Amino acid sequence: MRSRVWCGTAVAVLSLLAAGCGGGKDTGNKGTEKSAAAGGYPVTVTDCMGAKTTFAAAPEKIVTSNASSLELLLRLGAGDKVVGTGFPPGKGALPGELDAQAQKVEVLSRMVIPKEKLLGSGADLYIDTFASMAGMGGGMGDAPTEEEFKAAGIKHIHLKSTACAAMSKSPSTDLTAVENDITSLGAVTGTSAKAKELVAGMKEQVDGVQKAIGGTAENARPTYFFFDYDAGTKQPIAVCNRQVANAVITLAGARNVFADCDGDFKQVSWEDVVSENPDWIQLGVRNRGSQAANDKAFDEARKWLEGNAATKGLKAVKEGKFLRIGSERTTIAGVENATVVVEIARTIHPGKVK
Repeated sequence: MRSRVWCGTAVAVLSLLAAGCGGGKDTGNKGTEKSAAAGGYPVTVTDCMGAKTTFAAAPEKIVTSNASSLELLLRLGAGDKVVGTGFPPGKGALPGELDAQAQKVEVLSRMVIPKEKLLGSGADLYIDTFASMAGMGGGMGDAPTEEEFKAAGIKHIHLKSTACAAMSKSPSTDLTAVENDITSLGAVTGTSAKAKELVAGMKEQVDGVQKAIGGTAENARPTYFFFDYDAGTKQPIAVCNRQVANAVITLAGARNVFADCDGDFKQVSWEDVVSENPDWIQLGVRNRGSQAANDKAFDEARKWLEGNAATKGLKAVKEGKFLRIGSERTTIAGVENATVVVEIARTIHPGKVK
């Protein structure tokens, strides 16, 4: 199996690590309480279980568990406060200046940040995209307890659209949880004005698509399979209905062929994919650092589907209905989710979405 270079390395921990890459509709992420809307302090946020954390002022030194929360902080203009990250974004994974800023952030670990390094980082805030690191195994190490975070002077909060995804009670069909995370991080870091701007931009993009395809009957919406090529080809990984990609696919006017799978990700068989016979297939390839390298990876993914005995007869494969859209932008909660909604919709509904 190829390594999951963005969110993890083993399917055994997929639901924990890749939970850092999606969101659910009813994660309970109502954003922040008290004066957050006004952009003042104190600001109180809650975790997946409702536990509260209050900020009297903006944090000065932030550590992020992975690239998801790092990217959001960079977009909010709070990147100068980030002193370290785990699961760093690969070079070229973020657009333009964001990539340059991300590459300057100290990498505390290529995977989960070791407990001792995290507690000794000097941070006053740790933004966690994982619901739990306990029991991960594989040399991941133990997560600090809340008492240890407190003793080290580190406030511990979660990116709820990712950390709470797997425990969501209903499918992810919109980007509300992602937008709430942006609003919450904006309030915590004193960048509420920028957060409002980012959320408004996302809503404008998604609303435009909904206006264009709103009258399309459910059975007229094409079926869609997200092919996670980098997760390995021996046994495919399905994007389930709690993952943010399910919301992206749904909002774009398609039907995720594994939308009946409760959770974020799940191992399935190629027989399962064949039985669904999707109308469209997204070639889920992670950013390789350059357009040339990305194009090569997309070509490899397509050739594999066209040459594999189990998949070459699929409707999408025979008709060449592939979408070349990067994995991170689809499965990692962030501003780019809205852009991908537009890109998918334009491809599968060319007569309706301009």
